[in-house]
Amino acid sequence: MRGIIQSLLSQRKQYKFKVMKTNHSDCLERTSYRTVKIEDVELFYREAGNPEKPTILFLHGFPSSSHMFRTLIKLLSQDYHLVAPDYPGFGYSSWPSPSAFDYSFDHLAEIIEKFIDHLNLQSISFYMQDYGGPVGFRVITRRPELVSSLIIQNANVYLEGLGPDVQKVGALTQAQDNAGLEAVINYMMSFEGIKEQYLFGAAQPDFISPDSYYMDHFIFERHGIKDIQKILFKDYANNFPKYPEWQKYLRTYQPPVLLAWGKNDKIFPGAGALAYEKDLPDAEIHLFDGGHFLLEEYANEVSELIDSFLQKNIASH
Repeated sequence: MRGIIQSLLSQRKQYKFKVMKTNHSDCLERTSYRTVKIEDVELFYREAGNPEKPTILFLHGFPSSSHMFRTLIKLLSQDYHLVAPDYPGFGYSSWPSPSAFDYSFDHLAEIIEKFIDHLNLQSISFYMQDYGGPVGFRVITRRPELVSSLIIQNANVYLEGLGPDVQKVGALTQAQDNAGLEAVINYMMSFEGIKEQYLFGAAQPDFISPDSYYMDHFIFERHGIKDIQKILFKDYANNFPKYPEWQKYLRTYQPPVLLAWGKNDKIFPGAGALAYEKDLPDAEIHLFDGGHFLLEEYANEVSELIDSFLQKNIASH
């Protein structure tokens, strides 16, 4: 036995080990997962790409988080600087008690604006989906100098684009049917309600990863999260009076706009995308045979649209 061990040890001395070096450019294309303190909130965000390249800021919707952009970030990281935060109460960001934090769209927009300044982001392409619309439009109407372009996915600023789910909530609110409204909110935050938002309107539901809606469900089951979401859900009505202000911004500044929209979405259907033409005759509009979370099916196609759109418009702005 001693002879066998000595033989193995002598063979080991002959092995050569190669130290693998990290390519700096490869690191830039990988996604980093970071947190930063804004006010008293630990804000989680994903970042990839070279900060010297054009910046895209991804603003997610309900009930998701920056996780919804995971594939798009990988596809675009070679040519762009990509940043995707989770709002307080979403994803991996902290969720202070409502007694210690104002959960409103006004305040979420203030947090994101401070986040932008903290990272010193400039000349930004704002990618806005669902809740990302009212958060992002609050920022850009206050700070139009930040905007390089807008990329909009199922984020409405026109009454024409309100689907049956939104109309139902509006009717219950107007009728002051608190019990009915509570039931709708509870369903939308349940596992089945979250899953439906991912699958409804999808052309090929088999392409929708269960990881997405299971993750959202897991996050929503943490203590206190549903109470926070109910506050934001009820605050959503304060976005509608701001539609004329956001439309005025579009008419006045005429930013380059790309709309990639799931036309079968029953929250914000395809009419919401087409309504942008009233104020943006040059908007680039693409309606997909998909639903609210079309990136689950069409991330490759949307990434190609974004690259073509930005290459064309960054050169002229």
